[in-house]
Amino acid sequence: MGIEIERKFLVVDDSWRAGAQQVVPMAQGYINDMGAMDRGEQRASVRVRIQGEQAFLNLKSRELGHTRQEFDYPIPVADARALLALCVGGVIDKRRHYVNHRGHLWEVDEFLGDNAGLVVAEIELGSADEVFERPAWAGAEVTDQVRYYNLALASRPYSQWSPQER
Repeated sequence: MGIEIERKFLVVDDSWRAGAQQVVPMAQGYINDMGAMDRGEQRASVRVRIQGEQAFLNLKSRELGHTRQEFDYPIPVADARALLALCVGGVIDKRRHYVNHRGHLWEVDEFLGDNAGLVVAEIELGSADEVFERPAWAGAEVTDQVRYYNLALASRPYSQWSPQER
């Protein structure tokens, strides 16, 4: 069983770009939607992702906070394209930038399409109490705010948020 320990932050400026070492285009969608999760009908999200030249099927437990169960399986890209056509909600398009900062790898997701304008940085940790230095470009922590989860963005994209939500 895989465990993911991840913290998520809003990005406040473009200074991270100077440290970006790699960028990977991603398209992902969900077989289930936020409604099924909110109603308790499902306890895990089921995601299909095309990441550069690779594709994955991912299951992630529905738990608020930084620690969740996660299962990730490589699948053929052709299968992923077919599965994306079956997804509910919108397809999330983004560019993931990999940025090393003080011994940790940060993933900066620059969203496109209906989520354009949203930039979020994530850091995966080895333990919940692992110490890390937050870069100056990493602003407010949004780890516990469900609307920033990709599953939520597929159902209700950033372009539909009110000014107060942003």
